[in-house]
Amino acid sequence: MKRQLLHTEIQDDSTLWSNLKKGDEKAFSTLFKKHYSHLVRYGNSFIPFPEKVQDCVQDVFTDIWVYRNKLNDSVIVKAYLLSSVRKRITRLQERDRIFRVSTSIDSIKFLFDFSIEHHLIADEITADKVSRLNQLINNLPSRQKEALYLRYNQELTVDQIAHTLDINYQSANNLLHRALLCLRKDWKGSISFILLLFSTAF
Repeated sequence: MKRQLLHTEIQDDSTLWSNLKKGDEKAFSTLFKKHYSHLVRYGNSFIPFPEKVQDCVQDVFTDIWVYRNKLNDSVIVKAYLLSSVRKRITRLQERDRIFRVSTSIDSIKFLFDFSIEHHLIADEITADKVSRLNQLINNLPSRQKEALYLRYNQELTVDQIAHTLDINYQSANNLLHRALLCLRKDWKGSISFILLLFSTAF
């Protein structure tokens, strides 16, 4: 059922994308409303300036509308939007000179803190496990944590993660594999428990 819903969502995005390229303002508005909140949340994971993140997201959509005739016909819309926001924030950091050295897409830090919701905790033992898991995930290298976020929070495929992070498929797959290996190394319980929490927590 979940796969069917995801497939329907992708089809809907594709239709909206096709229509906005034809100048359909309603399709553009629908796409904006549908993705705005999770794009802002993703952007907030890179810089602690909510207003600037919102401006970046709005600028991405503005460019999409202005340059709609030049957009590719076949894109995975969600991955394209996430990638565009990521690149826009990188350029913002370079322009504002937040860092002493030039910032690249590869070097920006993913600051999102994973936190399994308390309503999933059924007892004290599970609560201890969840607390430990949160700690392990948040101690992962930035890129590995971002890959997990894109996979389990945004439900992107490995191909889509590669596009978002501007890397090849194998590199994206390696990031996910290394992240799960790190968790498995320090996690005393079953790896299936980790995947179960990922699939229900967000």
